[in-house]
Amino acid sequence: MNDVTLAAAPPPQSSPAAAIEGSIRSATAALLDRQRPDGHWVFELEADATVPAEYVLLRHYRGEPVDAALEAKIAAYLRRIQRADGGWPLFHDGDFDMSASVKAYFALKMIGHSPDDEHMRRAREAILRRGGAVNANVFTRVLMAQFDIISWRAVPVMPVEIMLLPKWFPFHLSKISYWGRTVIVPLLVLQALKPKAKNPKGVRVDELFTQDPKSIGGKSKAPHQKWSWFLFFRAVDVMLRAVEPYFPARTRNRAIDKAVAFVTERLNGEDGLGAIYPAMANTVMMFDLLGYPPDHPDLVVARQSLEKLLVIKDDEAYCQPCVSPVWDTVLTCHTLLEAGGDTAIRQAIKGLEWLKPLQVLDVAGDWKEARPNVRPGGWAFQYANAYYPDLDDTAVVVMAMDRAAGLGGSDPVRYDEAIARGQEWVVGLQCRDGGWGAFDADNDYDYLNNIPFADHGALLDPPTADLTARCLSMMAQLGGKLDTNPAMQAAVEWLRRDQRPEGCWYGRWGMNYIYGTWSVLCALNAAGVGPRSPQVRQAVDWLVDIQNPDGGWGEDGDSYRLGYDGHRPAASAASQTAWALLGLMAAGEVDHSAVSRGIKYLVDTQGADGFWNEELYTATGFPRVFYLRYHGYPKFFPLWALARYRNLKAGNDRHVRFGM
Repeated sequence: MNDVTLAAAPPPQSSPAAAIEGSIRSATAALLDRQRPDGHWVFELEADATVPAEYVLLRHYRGEPVDAALEAKIAAYLRRIQRADGGWPLFHDGDFDMSASVKAYFALKMIGHSPDDEHMRRAREAILRRGGAVNANVFTRVLMAQFDIISWRAVPVMPVEIMLLPKWFPFHLSKISYWGRTVIVPLLVLQALKPKAKNPKGVRVDELFTQDPKSIGGKSKAPHQKWSWFLFFRAVDVMLRAVEPYFPARTRNRAIDKAVAFVTERLNGEDGLGAIYPAMANTVMMFDLLGYPPDHPDLVVARQSLEKLLVIKDDEAYCQPCVSPVWDTVLTCHTLLEAGGDTAIRQAIKGLEWLKPLQVLDVAGDWKEARPNVRPGGWAFQYANAYYPDLDDTAVVVMAMDRAAGLGGSDPVRYDEAIARGQEWVVGLQCRDGGWGAFDADNDYDYLNNIPFADHGALLDPPTADLTARCLSMMAQLGGKLDTNPAMQAAVEWLRRDQRPEGCWYGRWGMNYIYGTWSVLCALNAAGVGPRSPQVRQAVDWLVDIQNPDGGWGEDGDSYRLGYDGHRPAASAASQTAWALLGLMAAGEVDHSAVSRGIKYLVDTQGADGFWNEELYTATGFPRVFYLRYHGYPKFFPLWALARYRNLKAGNDRHVRFGM
């Protein structure tokens, strides 16, 4: 008999492992199918009723020809997201919001919906039950003043002469955030010249007030504002209102010229000023007010930038606050690198090749005011926004390029220069306290959130845990050592101070403590802070404690409430479940039963299309004011978590080797 050795048949794959692998394959194929021909990904970025309502009202403000088909689709969108009580929320299933409700009602009436229609009656009653439109925010008051519904006396004074103030002055443009800067500069011109909407239909919403709208005075104190500061700035507002009419015309004209120069320099083509809707819309209105002819190139390109934000479907339409191609692309690349396989890696590298030339190397943006000696090297969030790259995108792109180097037969040093410049820029913008903000360094002049204009409480860009964690992750993944790197030491110390007593960290740009805690656990792991450290154990315990009975994790916009008193259960969301899982695995807990339950939740809730259905909003523009639904989040984050779980379980080393 011949001596033949037969290979042993592989053991049958366990059912859970097979299900996980099937989920990974399905999600990977679906994600690859959404890649654009040039290599990038971009998904919808949805906010609330405010932006689509403002878009409709802007068209009527300017007296543009009515696009009835488009308006009907926007109306369908606004009606779909209306609450049962008649108002509009800031996020899916959220509470009534006055400003969103006033704008949505105004837009629907402008489109042609009768105040007697049932949905309009419910909206009006919901607004009046809560005191009426007098309680809307400052930006809504500006809009109503432009339509001559309320007096400009009801709008806080913001003299355009602000443009001429020296940098040492307590209020200076460099002391506020990039988004505040780009929105306010054209708005200063509008407030100086006080335009009146063309409004050909003559639509008004006086019925949303409980008193004569023209009798309304100054805005009351916002909940986040301190009485002492508010009263001081209210007195300044009264004084400015009295003396502003006597400001010299020559000075005013010089200030307007400086505002126009600021906007024109940063106009940013069809991507728009700051690449965010409010700044772009204010730019259009400013050019109109200054008498630019309709065919003026700057006005044409500014107006076109708004059209690029529209999402138009068969039955409805809405306007996005901005677009997110860099963020969507780089997070998808990370996900595909984790998922593995020749095709996924090849397409991830194609995505990185699309990202590479978008690095800003030749424009020193507004961030240079605080860091004049730092060279440019960041990436922006949008297709183009050279004056405003951000640290989050930059750190995440750098980590993806570092991870991809040499994979799939690619040149192992292909991204070295881009990585070096990105790292240099990120490290150069570390704040003096050891943390990082999103766009600027040391943008922490807290007193400015008490000015009457800042009722939104989002005028600044201070250091936050999620940004600090991301930048720390980048430095650690690139080989930085905690015992020899002062920047990393300062970052770890900042995060130690910022941890809440419950064990979690605040998430400024993702919702909320789940997002912040995931970010920090990844960073501490990458930096070499061990899984048995007190900070890590507290964070793990918190994540385990807040897991939902269905195995998922959830948190909504209510978590940003003032006087936070601990986690309140919210419906599970696929993206937030993925963050919790990635955080626990970074903390060495891949074998924890909470992780197994979370993985099962993701497998069980995956859709037939390979993705996860997620109507819930899991991201943040401005806490308590403006929230975001990234349509890409439930497409890549759950896949990332599943693939990491599979990889750690299959390997000999349960340690996560990357910064994310």
